[in-house]
Amino acid sequence: MPFETHEQNGLVWLSSPLLDTVRHGFSTRAGGVSPAPWDSLNLRTGCGDRQENLIENYRRFCAVIGADAERAVLAKQVHETTVRTVTAADAGKGLWRERDYTADALITREKGLPLAVFSADCGILLLYDPIHQAIGAVHAGWRGCAGGIVEKTVREMQRVYGASPADIRAAIGPCIGQCCFETDEDVPAAMRAALGADAAPYLASRGAKWHVDLAGLNRQWLLRAGLTADHIDTCGLCTACRPDLFWSHRKMGEARGVQGAMIVLS
Repeated sequence: MPFETHEQNGLVWLSSPLLDTVRHGFSTRAGGVSPAPWDSLNLRTGCGDRQENLIENYRRFCAVIGADAERAVLAKQVHETTVRTVTAADAGKGLWRERDYTADALITREKGLPLAVFSADCGILLLYDPIHQAIGAVHAGWRGCAGGIVEKTVREMQRVYGASPADIRAAIGPCIGQCCFETDEDVPAAMRAALGADAAPYLASRGAKWHVDLAGLNRQWLLRAGLTADHIDTCGLCTACRPDLFWSHRKMGEARGVQGAMIVLS
């Protein structure tokens, strides 16, 4: 089902109807206080934007989705496949406290701990098991996707919380679309090595280059992990095509902010 777009006091964010019983949101670049080149709702730490801007941006985004910014736990993304089980001891790490970990995916069943992942073209996914009251947030760029981080996160929710894949709902946020994700052979080769023939529908040869459907590949990992098709929602917006809403590393390089995805149990 299509994502919903919301606006409040100039801040624009997206949500998935599949996750409407849990607080969550996918941010855009609209509605914050950061100046160019991070304008305006930048959620990227360590990029040169002032800390007071970041704190205000987080406060604004958390306010509209009903989360406590001071307890948010931020992924520390290194394009690997580490899944971190988040506890109350991690509250505030990434914005208010140093992160003593690297992790491209976070899971928890602790109430009031917002989990946050980030993107400027990569895939970002939110997971929710309404039976065991467990959540996950995943950063899955092409390297993480090829490494199976999406399936690994589902397996960790099974192992740690007893979650059944058939109960898990997943929302795949905005990322670079197949229209704009042009690559050499290395990316398709990695996807075929990981997914075999299941990767083929998401890889299109166009001359010497390939165009890759990253959202479709991440969805395929969810299906492989045991989620049902009707429990998977895909945003469908391309970050490279929509500079009015999103930052794109492919189009903007390093002089940019990031959008994020956040989910929290109440």
